[in-house]
Amino acid sequence: MGVGLSGGLKTLSGMAQNFLSCDRDQVLLLPPDLREWLPADHLARFVIEAVDELDLSEIYGYYRQDGLGRPAHDPAMMVALVLYSYASGATSSREIERRCVTDVPTRVICANRKPDHATISNFLKRHRDSLSGLFFQVLGLCRRAGMVKVGTVAVDSTKLAANASATQNRTLEGLREEARRIIDEAIETDRREDELYGDRRGDELPEELADPRTRKARIRELLEQAEREREQVEADRAELVAKHKKHVAATGRRIKGRPPKTGPNSIERKKLAKKYNLTDPDSGVVRHRGMLMQGYNVQTAVGDGQIILAARAVGSSADRDQLAATVRDAQANLERIGVGDRIGEVLADSGYWNLRHVRQLTAGGLGLLIPPIAGQIKDGRRASPETLEMIDRLGTPEGRQRYRCRQQIVEPVFAHIKHIRGITRVWRRGRAAVQAELDLIATSHNLLKLHTGLQTG
Repeated sequence: MGVGLSGGLKTLSGMAQNFLSCDRDQVLLLPPDLREWLPADHLARFVIEAVDELDLSEIYGYYRQDGLGRPAHDPAMMVALVLYSYASGATSSREIERRCVTDVPTRVICANRKPDHATISNFLKRHRDSLSGLFFQVLGLCRRAGMVKVGTVAVDSTKLAANASATQNRTLEGLREEARRIIDEAIETDRREDELYGDRRGDELPEELADPRTRKARIRELLEQAEREREQVEADRAELVAKHKKHVAATGRRIKGRPPKTGPNSIERKKLAKKYNLTDPDSGVVRHRGMLMQGYNVQTAVGDGQIILAARAVGSSADRDQLAATVRDAQANLERIGVGDRIGEVLADSGYWNLRHVRQLTAGGLGLLIPPIAGQIKDGRRASPETLEMIDRLGTPEGRQRYRCRQQIVEPVFAHIKHIRGITRVWRRGRAAVQAELDLIATSHNLLKLHTGLQTG
């Protein structure tokens, strides 16, 4: 076998090897048809067809009707681009821009247009509410396909990292120190500039002071909020102490229960030690896989069939106070798309056990399967009737079998979003903006389930 520098690799018999042609200098003789680049059942084709079914009049209405001015990208194309990108795990505007150049399905959706990341980001911000509203339209498409089932709904949460660092958390005293530092730095900057420039203007402001969103203003707002919350804690405590003293003076006996301590109790100490993030004040320190991170706790209600019925972002790590609000959101969303049936049963893990919420939801006829917290299970004498009844229901073979459905309904949704699509963080800041991003994540998830369901059905 010999290798020629110009003739290529030859076989022992001297014959050339047989390969398909790979001539990169060959030009296309006819314009290419972008539709031929993808198979008929590709997700990108489905997204384009689904967007054609959506009402985008609110987005179109934003643009001028007289045709004057600089032309904008077609809103239908931009919506399809955003939904397909989120469905395939690209939530960063810069990553979406790169895909408009390197990714064939994305280029098909854009008809070879290449919107830059600033255009994509501005589109997401400008039409934030309209894009969030697409969640209901896609949920309606799922309903028409028979995929929205409300007999059993699972409620669970997952954590997404915020676009903020935990090192930017400050207590009330930390906020005061930060405010003093910035003022001192501003004074020092003015002094240096006076020495360097005299009466002339200089541009050597520190980066923090040059921030267009004004770090000083954010610190001022957080300081005012922290002061109000501390004053509220102190006022509540003073009211409680006064109430106890008044009762003792009137009756000569203490109020039943523990008397107020001289100092703040554990709940009050927790409120007083609250930290505020300078970058995204709405985010919080949440526990994820045994670690603490700056992020959001995403409360999710999922119907049997793994369709997301509701998803909302909260800044606290605990789930205990989130059950009723999440169920209400799910029921309201179902009513909005014309589903008249009420949710039959809600499954949730023990982190959601809250006696007040349980009583509130069951009073409306809703079935619940939630394991009570361990302490109440061990001490049956002090457990409420609702706790004992729940323990009995979960102890039956039917109750155990029904509760096992929780994992099958909701866990694959989180696994698909975080591990298959790779969405583990949010890019926007502030609860409203993060909620809009979360709406797109949920919308694209339901779109993926609809695509898969129509193919297999």
